[in-house]
Amino acid sequence: MTLQLENKVIVITGAQGAAGSDATKMFLERGAFVAACDIRPEGDFRDIQNLKEQYGSDRLIYVQANMTKEDQVQDLMRQTDQAFGRLNGCYHTTYVNNYELIAKQSLEDWEDSIRGTLTSTFLVSKYAADLMIKSQGGSIVNVSSVLGSYARKHNAAYGAGKAGVEHLTRVVAVEYAKYGIRANTVVPGDFKSDEVLANMSQEHNETMKADSLVGRSGSAREINEVAAFLLSDAASYVTGSLYPATGGIWVSPDRI
Repeated sequence: MTLQLENKVIVITGAQGAAGSDATKMFLERGAFVAACDIRPEGDFRDIQNLKEQYGSDRLIYVQANMTKEDQVQDLMRQTDQAFGRLNGCYHTTYVNNYELIAKQSLEDWEDSIRGTLTSTFLVSKYAADLMIKSQGGSIVNVSSVLGSYARKHNAAYGAGKAGVEHLTRVVAVEYAKYGIRANTVVPGDFKSDEVLANMSQEHNETMKADSLVGRSGSAREINEVAAFLLSDAASYVTGSLYPATGGIWVSPDRI
């Protein structure tokens, strides 16, 4: 049986975050070659050595890089090309959220959030697309948030950045379609790693019962299932789209 992502070379940014770490394991399980990237050093990724032993260092490389730095994004793609000779998919999960009311938020924190969320998406999409053109096509999957569409206190910079991610990804889809490159956005609601979910407070769980139609936070795996579909050949007719995985928050925005 052919695996969902068999023989696809995929870059995963934010590889030590909740979505990125789960995606690294999941995509390897489903047959992909993975270039995992994070701003933190490889030694902080507790499963990386086990994954390399299980799947082989020819299937998984790790690159420490800051996705807001153009030269480091270029180097990520260069190392991916050197290791695998092509790029078929890019899953960009990196963001920065400086949580604060507008009246109290500094310009420095605002710019840090926009740079970490939106500028990183611009840089990763741009240089992933360059390598995908060489590879005769591919799929870019960026991550937004339900807060890119609906307003919540303390989230001005994060929400603005995520709204920008959605529009930017549509433009990527338009400009790179002629090269066989698709670009789509996953739009999560509240989601957590399995470890965090197992230790959530009763107060949080009660809040999510009220906020979400399914009555809980989502897991990283549930978000990554959507991303895996968009990176796969099964989504060959899907581009320029937003794919919500919100637990129904989008259906009932008054719950936010």
